[in-house]
Amino acid sequence: MTSPPAVRCTGLRHTFGETVAVDGLDLEIPAGEVFGLLGPNGAGKTTTIRMITTLLPARTGSIEVFGLDVTRRKMAVRRLIGYVPQQLSADGTLSGRENVALFARLFDVPRRRRGAQVESALEAVGLLADADREAKGYSGGMIRRLELAQALVSSPRLLILDEPTIGLDPVARTSVWERIEQIRADTGMTVLVTTHYMEEAEQYCERIALMHRGRIRALGTPAELEAEHGEGSTLDDVFRSVTGDQLDGGGIRDVRAARRTARRLG
Repeated sequence: MTSPPAVRCTGLRHTFGETVAVDGLDLEIPAGEVFGLLGPNGAGKTTTIRMITTLLPARTGSIEVFGLDVTRRKMAVRRLIGYVPQQLSADGTLSGRENVALFARLFDVPRRRRGAQVESALEAVGLLADADREAKGYSGGMIRRLELAQALVSSPRLLILDEPTIGLDPVARTSVWERIEQIRADTGMTVLVTTHYMEEAEQYCERIALMHRGRIRALGTPAELEAEHGEGSTLDDVFRSVTGDQLDGGGIRDVRAARRTARRLG
């Protein structure tokens, strides 16, 4: 029997008033894949992710996560997902261990397994040695790794990362991705990531979808998309072609959120 894909979106549409954020999205992500969802601010990426994670209702179209309907099986879907949003979710007044333990309780990890899973998640992201320090003393890269631990403590089958390395220096970005790659290799989990760093998408994503104005405009491996655009092309070239040179966009809320996250990370 063929196993269902990690994510299947069919005819997905979402509006905010008269603004169409997602417009007839069809998307399928096989289990075990590292999939990049790219596009300028305002393209519909975060809205799509919020619907997949059940944080926004999917009123038009359908979403399945490992064969479970997101609308009908909301709680069951949530137990399969680990989510690191763009906005920071760690509490600086708590220690790293306390932050992860809080998420273990929120995700209803059984009490008898909670301590072991907190330890395992902290070890997976390389934070055991600093687990009992207050998170406000962590570097930006350590904060992002702590948020990974928070998302991993429930042993999710699907890890969703919305701009996981925004505001980080190149060394910290590499450190975060090395942890993601190792965890994925160890567990076989599916990873869905959004990023504005084209070199990250090219290096780490097996396939990429480029969104613009609520629709997917290009889909394939990085090499396929570059080849289709022309010899010597880069993902930056493909991005500009798909979005009409709109390398930025969205509203003031998008800009404020990105700047606030970058400032807090360092």
